Amino acid sequence: MTRIVITGASGQYGNIVTDALVAQGRASDLILITRSPAKLAHRAEQGCEVRYGDFDKPETLATAVAGANRMLLISGTRVGARVVQHKAAIDAAAAGGVRHIAYTSFIGIDDDANPAEVRHDHIETERMMRASGMAWTALRDAHYADAMIVMAGPGVMASGKWFSNSGDGREAMVWREDCALSAVAVLTGEGHENRVYNITGPELQDFAEVTAMMSEITGVPLEYVATDDEAQYAMFDAMGIPRRPVDDQYVGGIPWNSDDMVTFGQAIREGFLAICTNDVEKLTGRKARSVRQMIEENVAMLRAAAQGG
Repeated sequence: MTRIVITGASGQYGNIVTDALVAQGRASDLILITRSPAKLAHRAEQGCEVRYGDFDKPETLATAVAGANRMLLISGTRVGARVVQHKAAIDAAAAGGVRHIAYTSFIGIDDDANPAEVRHDHIETERMMRASGMAWTALRDAHYADAMIVMAGPGVMASGKWFSNSGDGREAMVWREDCALSAVAVLTGEGHENRVYNITGPELQDFAEVTAMMSEITGVPLEYVATDDEAQYAMFDAMGIPRRPVDDQYVGGIPWNSDDMVTFGQAIREGFLAICTNDVEKLTGRKARSVRQMIEENVAMLRAAAQGG
């Protein structure tokens, strides 16, 4: 029996993966690690094994991973401070007999010149994973379309303007669900050892194009406003968004910190995220869904945001 351990299992990505595996009849094969086991009481009722584990308390992880053959290491949320956390999980997995580890990484990290703050955490985690002695798979996810359309979109609709320091840089935003289902394919399939997958959407777009598309679909006039990095920082400062990460802090529905977001925009502007593949289709058997489809499926919510709803 292949037992699969999932870290951060109470988060959005972890929930999608778990739902898919439970639907496949794999509940009894799952070990779900979380800092808050009460959040996953329903998973225990479904037949999953829920265990307490905390990246910041390495001593909890050895017991948490015991008995697992494969691990899905879902990256932590504390951008800029995750390497120590991920090392604890990787060390526990290697010592506990896990044979194959898959990690939710990020596209474009091979280039040392990539300014995105997230790059450091991901490239260092991949290096540790490769050096662990376990088989590994790097699931390099592109920018989530959900983050821009569902989370940031209402603010754009309310203001009528999309402010971004990404210039005319292009990227292939991807649905979080497509990323998670790609991970499911790796966890349950064969032949994915020691491979890198770039999990992207189906087409490269810049934010001016996405703004125009959102305006077209919702029928609400929207303007794309290109800003520089300092203006972007100032905007986030005015919103009360911290420059450095704060665990579990959301400002206006946004959980990020501005150092992360501003360097992300810079990376897009400078072309480091202009990567588009068909790896979602290779792994899942169906094409990656588009930004247009995400806007269409959330059009009522977006229109309501424009009306102050």
